[in-house]
Amino acid sequence: MKKRWEIEEKDTWRLEDMVESDARWEELYAQAQEEIKGYGEFQGKLEESADMLYGCLAFDDALSEKLERLYVYARMRSDEDTAKETYQDMFSRAQTLSFKAGEASAFVVPEILSIPQKILEEYRRSDNGIRHFDRVLDQILEKKAHTLPKEQELLLAQSQDATQGYSQIFTMFNNADVKFPPITGENGQALPVTHGNYISLMENQDRRIRRDAFLSLYSMYAQFSNTLAANFASNAKQAVFYARARGYASSRQYYLGENEVPEAVYDNLLQAVHSHMEGLHRYAGLRKKALGLEELHMYDLYVPLVKEADRHFSFEEAKSIVREGLKPLGEEYGAILEEGFSNRWIDVYENEGKRSGAYSWGTYGSHPYVLLNFHGTLNDVFTLAHEMGHSIHTWYSDHNQPYTYAGYKIFVAEVASTCNEALLIRHLLEKAEDKTERAYLLNHFLESFRGTLFRQTMFAEFEKIVHERAAAGESLTAGALCQIYHKLNADYFGPEIAVDSQIDYEWERIPHFYTPFYVYQYATGFSAAVAISSRILKGEPGALEGYKNFLKGGCSAKPVDLLKRAGVDMERPEPVEEALRLFEELLEEFASCL
Repeated sequence: MKKRWEIEEKDTWRLEDMVESDARWEELYAQAQEEIKGYGEFQGKLEESADMLYGCLAFDDALSEKLERLYVYARMRSDEDTAKETYQDMFSRAQTLSFKAGEASAFVVPEILSIPQKILEEYRRSDNGIRHFDRVLDQILEKKAHTLPKEQELLLAQSQDATQGYSQIFTMFNNADVKFPPITGENGQALPVTHGNYISLMENQDRRIRRDAFLSLYSMYAQFSNTLAANFASNAKQAVFYARARGYASSRQYYLGENEVPEAVYDNLLQAVHSHMEGLHRYAGLRKKALGLEELHMYDLYVPLVKEADRHFSFEEAKSIVREGLKPLGEEYGAILEEGFSNRWIDVYENEGKRSGAYSWGTYGSHPYVLLNFHGTLNDVFTLAHEMGHSIHTWYSDHNQPYTYAGYKIFVAEVASTCNEALLIRHLLEKAEDKTERAYLLNHFLESFRGTLFRQTMFAEFEKIVHERAAAGESLTAGALCQIYHKLNADYFGPEIAVDSQIDYEWERIPHFYTPFYVYQYATGFSAAVAISSRILKGEPGALEGYKNFLKGGCSAKPVDLLKRAGVDMERPEPVEEALRLFEELLEEFASCL
């Protein structure tokens, strides 16, 4: 495992494009610390005039942009090496400063809601620039029933710093502290097990290596299961607390409401997937047959079923494949993609202490960034396409929306990334030169469905059950959480798989569970992306233009309305049903290849 300083500069992201240096970050931090006091100029005065109301909203916008830059830069520097205390400290300070701003601005929404309706309507007709905030004000008014008097809003804001630490505790444990026992490689050498190489170990054709890596990883989560259960349960309970404090019926209603997503979307997803569960059961049976196993285990789920097509890709090869696969999105899209490839948007390889996984992030006014842990698998090629989908979505949004409306909601965030994956797999399938290669790619596409549509829906169902139990005051011990998780695996994968006891601990290593009711959006986003990519590849009139209008939308409209620009209505079950039918069609073709 290389140290951070051993990674070549060309393979690292250039965060200096966001903040020139740590010293400059300190200057911005000091400025923001002082500027927070500026909220005092507006407190108790928002009803006085349209100019006062506009001034407050504009001030809040400008300060939020600066605080975001401080927060994101510090976190991304920390993610380069999570054990480095300098950036841990900077991130902690940025987080605390954001909480302080939340406290100082807690009066804003209650004061706006206390302005008599006729006066507020009059102010909103002013020509002083306030119409820029029309959608912001509409959103505030829609949440009137869930907004508390200003003293109570202040108290909730003050509590955030004390209640939001569970995610950071998990991050430090999972990325900086936990170390997995090494296993024995094919040639008898010690082989490390890390977050970054775990999936590639699960794809190894040697079943003994897969099993040993599986046992190594979960042995550590089993060892710390009581601690992680207490941390995760506390995170669920604080979500329930804030939902109740604001008068929501559940934490799910609260979090979906924050993203303006109807709860019916969530319920439709669970219902549709449950109605097509037999397809996943059949896939497990085909996997067992293809691998020639008497018993399929959880550590057999990732290995490619067509050995002859297994390949390793250099990063240059990965970029070339992604370029070709995304050509249906047009020359402009391709030029933005190339800019990201050529100008150090991407942090490519794993190093000691680096945050696991992958993401796209950044701040308004700077180009987006991508964190990878690239090991050269086909999954890594698709991860590159996925994260660049996020980044180019951000690029379009930032270049077509003001800061106020540039940050798109999580619900639509996974659409652009997954659309890229869907276009890439179909490109590769079209280019496949023989039956073996096609079978390999079909297997990969089916795995995308299993890993995104089915697995993330299973995660979403787990969250729903856990939060309901937390709200009911039921026990959320390690044993209780593992029992819930085991049953879900058994239900989803069916009788064709042996549900190993170690998989019961998998919930302990899922970072997104610390952002409640996030994961379902991978499944809904995947479904929307399948529909959009199909329209683009068929050359349907207006499909590409509609998709780009969606990418440019930011949060200037409700997420479900933005998707309608791309021809997809997620308030109806059809997109999920369409994706599940495609899975079953692909399954039929794959079965004929075996």
